[in-house]
Formats: sequence, C-alpha cells, structure tokens
Amino acid sequence: MPKLKTFQKDGQNLLLDMVKPDSCNQVWVGDITYLKLNGKWQYLATIMDLYSRRIVAWSLSTGRKASLTIKVLKSAIRKRGANPGLIFHSDRGIEYLSYDYRDALKAHGIKQSFNRAGQCTDNAFMESFFHTLKGELIRKSVYKSAKQLRRALATYINGFYNRVRLHSALGYLSPMEYERQAA
Repeated sequence: MPKLKTFQKDGQNLLLDMVKPDSCNQVWVGDITYLKLNGKWQYLATIMDLYSRRIVAWSLSTGRKASLTIKVLKSAIRKRGANPGLIFHSDRGIEYLSYDYRDALKAHGIKQSFNRAGQCTDNAFMESFFHTLKGELIRKSVYKSAKQLRRALATYINGFYNRVRLHSALGYLSPMEYERQAA
C-alpha cells in the first residue's frame, strides 16, 4: 500500500511586503512552543492577532499534532470570526503544513502565509511572546500537573498578558485596551 501524503511543503510569506495591520482580524500569527512538565514535553499552541498582540486562542497538549493547531484555529474563529482576507502566518512546522490544517483555513477563507525557509525572525511576534511567557511565568514556578500548568497559563494569558501587560509597540497599552481604544 502506498504511503499517504499528510502535508505539503509549498507556501509563501504574505507579510513581507504588507503594511502593518490597521485593525483586528487582518493577520493572525501562530506557533507552538515546548514546555517541560515532570520530564515530559507539553506543547502550547497559540494564535495572536498581529494588530493588537492579543492572544486570541491557545491550547496545551501532550501531543504535537495538527489536531492541536486545528483546535486552536477553531477556537480563534469561534471567538473572533474570520474576516474576508484574513491571513494566518506561521513557521513551516508540520502541523501547519498538514492538509487537514490547510483545509481548515480554506474552509473559512483564510489565506495561509509561512516564514521563509530558515528565517525564524519572520514570526518574531510569536517568538517574542513565547520568550516573555517563559521568562515571566514558566521559569518562575514548578508545575506538578498539566492541570496546574494549564490553570497558570490561563491566568497569565487571559488575566495578565491580554488585559494588563503593557506593550511599547502599542503605546504602552495592553492588547485589550489597545483594541478598545481602536474600536
């Protein structure tokens, strides 16, 4: 029996020549980071609105699979909708290259954009968020269970990062305050 293809390798960076978004839901960026818990990896997938730097959806899992990223995408769409012309940008991770993920984007009319090969700085906003998250939360505590880690992530992302944490790029406003003032 022939092996089925589960992912495709093509894709371009649609953000290279794009001007900065001027409202929410024009560009979402996503990525996965690894978090160690009791000697085993947990995978945190997130989607950020590039306009406001708000984390619009996230999920934690023991498996790094397309189903994790699809779950986060569906959550973001449920919360924010999918505006016509919305771009989703990520690295070239296998989860984002999978046919299932690409089909989920197409089903909602979302255009897919990728980092250039070997250019992690093309997704610097997500890399910066993960660096901040690990510095402000993960490295400061020891978590005994996935439930405890998930609760800490919810408090940090939903209660602090989106609502309180100031961003110089947003005129020293939090993501939610920036969105409120722009509305």
